[in-house]
Amino acid sequence: MLRRAVIFHAPRSEGALAFARQVAQEFGRRGIDAGVFDAWGPPPCDAITASDLIVCVGGDGTVLRTARIVIPHATPILGVNMGRLGFLTDMSPRDFFNAIERIIAADWRLEERIMVHADVMADGAALHSFDGLNDIVVSRRSPGRPVYVDVHIDGARLAIFRCDGIIVATPTGSTGYSLSAGGPILAPTEHHLVLTPVSAHLALGRSLVLQPDSTIEMAVTSEQGAILSIDGQEDEPVAAGVRIVVRQSPHVTRFVRFREPSSFYAELAEKLEMQLSSTMNPSA
Repeated sequence: MLRRAVIFHAPRSEGALAFARQVAQEFGRRGIDAGVFDAWGPPPCDAITASDLIVCVGGDGTVLRTARIVIPHATPILGVNMGRLGFLTDMSPRDFFNAIERIIAADWRLEERIMVHADVMADGAALHSFDGLNDIVVSRRSPGRPVYVDVHIDGARLAIFRCDGIIVATPTGSTGYSLSAGGPILAPTEHHLVLTPVSAHLALGRSLVLQPDSTIEMAVTSEQGAILSIDGQEDEPVAAGVRIVVRQSPHVTRFVRFREPSSFYAELAEKLEMQLSSTMNPSA
């Protein structure tokens, strides 16, 4: 039975904020302690620690942000789509209230998604560490100028890439930037990482699906350095010579689901068709 909940909403969205307050009011009416927070504000650490459920109102970007600030807690996240595509959100606002009795009874299915972890190394130790739900990207720092990245997998050199960037994506992130760069789509509950070069020049340009326990080491050899990006939301400048070690994260994101896993491929096809349709006819 649900007792406490945290409700995050997308910033700059009056609709998301209004719905988040409506959810908090309904929870309060049923004796559930709930607080409403901007997903991009200071993380409410104490409230997250005490909560049984995180309700995330917004689009996929809000869910990605929420997945990172919930770490190290494995509190389940229920996404309510008020964004564009909603790859990570399970229900619409109307679905939420249709399922309110099941939500309060915690009568749901949990789906675990792996995350990706990156250590920025200095003198053999991790100087900074990051976790992402979608991907870790090492990319060029200046438009029109490639980045040079020396890539090793499990201790063996793969290549020195002269490219726009290197993406290391989770199965969740395989439908994002990696897909745009020609990478494969993985089932969301798989445990493999995907390495995808972006616009590689005279080098292996195909994606690689890695073993779950593989370690990727990337050394930036460009004089101008590079940018390390986490989920496309946090950017960290990286100096020339820095080594970045990427592997599967010890943390996972747990999503509340009401639909069966078999619906993933049908929903994916539907969302991709919607995206293609909106691209071809933006006024529709």
